[in-house]
Amino acid sequence: MDTAQTGLLDIILPRYQFMETHHIVIRASPAHIMESIRAYRAGHDPLVRMAIGMRELPARLMGTRGGRMLDLDDFTVVGQEGNVEIVFALMGAFWEADYGLVPIPSPEAFAACDHTGICRLAMGFHIRTCPDHPYNRVVTQTRVDCPTHASRRRFAPYWYAIRPVSGLIRRRMLNRIRMMAERA
Repeated sequence: MDTAQTGLLDIILPRYQFMETHHIVIRASPAHIMESIRAYRAGHDPLVRMAIGMRELPARLMGTRGGRMLDLDDFTVVGQEGNVEIVFALMGAFWEADYGLVPIPSPEAFAACDHTGICRLAMGFHIRTCPDHPYNRVVTQTRVDCPTHASRRRFAPYWYAIRPVSGLIRRRMLNRIRMMAERA
């Protein structure tokens, strides 16, 4: 089954070294699906809350991260095409205990990032209609661009350590989005 992401994500982050793709079929309109994507929060799922809480525990113990856990509110929407596609972004040194996040004031700032010690992460959701069916296929793809050899070397072990949990989080996220959209 083709799970390739196309469209905005290819424009926003065409070059990347790390990628993860997941998909789900949802029986709801694209408008309800997009609304559910935008409304999703990690706090909706106890297992996701626990996984992110464990990831953030070292930073909390060191006092470098307080307040709420990392969630979709920390991402910047860097592109949206109606009820078809949306792309969220983060920039940071994700391997650091506090994620080393760098603010993204605009989509242009994300594209023009000149920080060499950080990575750019784009998470896209693409809603594909299924002709003659009441279902829509939602594909989410996360891409990470590490601009230098040093940032790739620092990010790679982190990626391979968190990737299984990240995949679980994405699948649970998609299931929650499906539940929200089908209930709408």
